[in-house]
Amino acid sequence: MSTFTQQLRGRGARSNASGRYESQVREAFDDGWELDEALPEQIATTVEPERAKTIIAKNDSPDVGFSRSINPYRGCEHGCTYCYARPAHAYMGLSPGIDFETKLFFKPEAGRLLEAELSAPRYKPEIIHIGGNTDPYQPQERRLRVTREVMEVLTRFRHPFSVITKSALIVRDIDLLSEMAGLGLARVAISVTSLDRKLSRSMEPRAATPERRIEAIRQLSAAGVPVTVMFAPVIPGLNDHELEGVLQRCAEAGAKGAGYVALRLPLEIKDLFREWLESDHPDRAARVMSLVRQMRGGRDYDVHWFKRMKGEGPIAELTSRRFAAAKRRYGLSYELTPLDLTQFRVPSRPGDQIDLFG
Repeated sequence: MSTFTQQLRGRGARSNASGRYESQVREAFDDGWELDEALPEQIATTVEPERAKTIIAKNDSPDVGFSRSINPYRGCEHGCTYCYARPAHAYMGLSPGIDFETKLFFKPEAGRLLEAELSAPRYKPEIIHIGGNTDPYQPQERRLRVTREVMEVLTRFRHPFSVITKSALIVRDIDLLSEMAGLGLARVAISVTSLDRKLSRSMEPRAATPERRIEAIRQLSAAGVPVTVMFAPVIPGLNDHELEGVLQRCAEAGAKGAGYVALRLPLEIKDLFREWLESDHPDRAARVMSLVRQMRGGRDYDVHWFKRMKGEGPIAELTSRRFAAAKRRYGLSYELTPLDLTQFRVPSRPGDQIDLFG
């Protein structure tokens, strides 16, 4: 764990230790020589293209609700300290800390790759989840429009998809989402982790405010798009007391379903999260980590299937009961209609021969 932490304006992580695959470890520390003054108060975000060969990722985890996903971006500028995607930045030779928030990668060929994969003769449609790793609507999407391009391809192919985000930018694409939802081909999940603007800014420094996320739910619902609210992560001793309030506000805005995930602290995230707690919430840090371990069999994290999403023990059981009761109370137990796989078709291209028997 780092011995030095520094608040960087608009960033979540407090350190930038080397990734776990690096042969040399670099870590900042305070040696008493005024290191604070030597470090910049801000670090600019860089975005580089990633030359992917395929765009649809496959997943066989039994406790994840999808088997196919698309992630237009690697790294995420929202800066959520608890983000379970952070450790993946180590595969790029970068730190899961500040690097994860400031050194981003995007897939400029996403639309072309997706069209090629969907057009393959042996392709069989399965629901594609957009944003299963990092947020597809982080700030750079406003300019790069990679997620928009992916949705345009899926719309042309009448391919069912779901999308999860904590960004209000999703309302930009309400035209596509409304069209596909009207055909039973799209649904959305919006993550709302707190109604406390100050806490939200601390946990998710560059994400949309709670009010803007709830307004996004309102606009999407009014356009006929089924919306699920995700109260994730549940952090005992920090935001868990807001569970009922968040679900109520989102139900009033038009959400039809709800889900939650307990705080997950695999690999480097456990140290990053503790640094953040001690920096932003020193009065609650010890209690929060004690409660987290009570949900994880005395450890910071339990990697076992199903347990990793909800935890175990009395605190986890109480959270589950509270959540189920709140869903019933606010009408969020609606069973969403399964997305339709039968409408998928490869659109014709200019010059294609007309099928006389179709």
